[in-house]
Amino acid sequence: MSTKPTPTESAAPATLPRRLTAAAALTALEGLALAGFGVYMLYVGIAGDPDSPRQAETGGITVLVLAALPLIAARGLRLGRRWSRGPALITQLMALPVAWTLWTTGGAMTAAAAALAVSAVAVVALLVNPTATGALGIGPGEQAR
Repeated sequence: MSTKPTPTESAAPATLPRRLTAAAALTALEGLALAGFGVYMLYVGIAGDPDSPRQAETGGITVLVLAALPLIAARGLRLGRRWSRGPALITQLMALPVAWTLWTTGGAMTAAAAALAVSAVAVVALLVNPTATGALGIGPGEQAR
């Protein structure tokens, strides 16, 4: 009887650094928030009374599709996949101008802007950390996964 590991067992990473796990969690939270906003936009477009229902529905679908990027990247980070760092960093770089726009809007959006900016900067710092890059196999002399 063979005791070979199944493909899922052999694909599972060794213990991931906490920095990488934290980056995955924050990226997943951003993706979930974006997906929630997309669902809200769809709801308003379908059941609400927007100025342009078609625009609200199209916007909601677009936001839901965009929410897939951080969610997929977060899953890849959690599994220790090298490819996931790029999409996660791109997501954070796209979040910073959004945070700035929310900040300049003022009012209740100021808190959302601050949370988004802090989260984006934290994830970038976590992902460029040598511990995280080493765990993902990125850096001088590292083998590609």
